Amino acid sequence: MLNRQRTQKLDTRRLRKIALALLGELQISKAELGVTFVADKEMTLVNETFLQHEGSTDVITFDHTLEQDSRRKATESNNGSVHGELFICVDEAIRQAKRFRTTWQSELTRYIVHGVLHLLGHDDHRAADRLKMKLEENRLVRKLASVIKK
Repeated sequence: MLNRQRTQKLDTRRLRKIALALLGELQISKAELGVTFVADKEMTLVNETFLQHEGSTDVITFDHTLEQDSRRKATESNNGSVHGELFICVDEAIRQAKRFRTTWQSELTRYIVHGVLHLLGHDDHRAADRLKMKLEENRLVRKLASVIKK
């Protein structure tokens, strides 16, 4: 985990523990997961450079798996693996926490979950897929609540 922002002090040890608990909950046997925490300026640069989207966002997921279809089949048989990278915007977590009346630390957990779900093949472009992904995201965030509070 890399912390390249100075907006908030991060407990990267706890965030790593949360990520490991998530991978365990999802029964992911092999994981190469990079997580980089950034501020708005860097997130905007990443978003515009790689996705051609304007402005900042909460989380960007880069899937580095070469054979996505075989990875998804492995994941469905509970012997999955992930190989990817997440960029997470701490400034956005602070804004969203105010909006949803939660803590910015909980938002960071949600972004880690969201990114890993993308690596597992979940998509949120269509409404039905977005709902399915959100339900799974909520379930996992609830499961990780005990790790968050420690």
